[in-house]
Amino acid sequence: MLALGFVALFVILGLIVFFVAFRGGGKALPQTAAQRRRKIGRPVMLLIAAIFVGFGVVIPVLTLRHNADDQAEAAIGGVKLTAGQEHGRELFKERCATCHTLEDAGAVGLVGPDLDNLRPPAALILDAIAKGRARGQGQMPAELLAGTEAREVADYVATVAGR
Repeated sequence: MLALGFVALFVILGLIVFFVAFRGGGKALPQTAAQRRRKIGRPVMLLIAAIFVGFGVVIPVLTLRHNADDQAEAAIGGVKLTAGQEHGRELFKERCATCHTLEDAGAVGLVGPDLDNLRPPAALILDAIAKGRARGQGQMPAELLAGTEAREVADYVATVAGR
């Protein structure tokens, strides 16, 4: 909506400049309406106005609508997720986002590795979840998640990391 208002502002400014220019500028000699019509015929004025509206209004509106449709269809990060991966995202946000960085989840943790740069495979993620790091003596404790939840988080991270 903000973009549409921005486009409308420039369309209005363009119309003002357009009509001032066709009047002959701000210092034009006073002319009657009949004299102005003789200089530029009504059909020509209508054609110019139609072209102006086409380029100044219709094209930006169509472009904005097209982009909005594309953005609505795309998932966060441009990757469509399964229901399990969506659940994995929520679990990641609850349990992992404090320490790890993962752009898709909006996580900017500084303790654990940046998963976008690391791009770990699902098997490595499952191993880290099950065993923790540094044999459970590191900063990541073992068994943060188990079973299906661990697989969903691992599948989610492996799918979106670095994309």
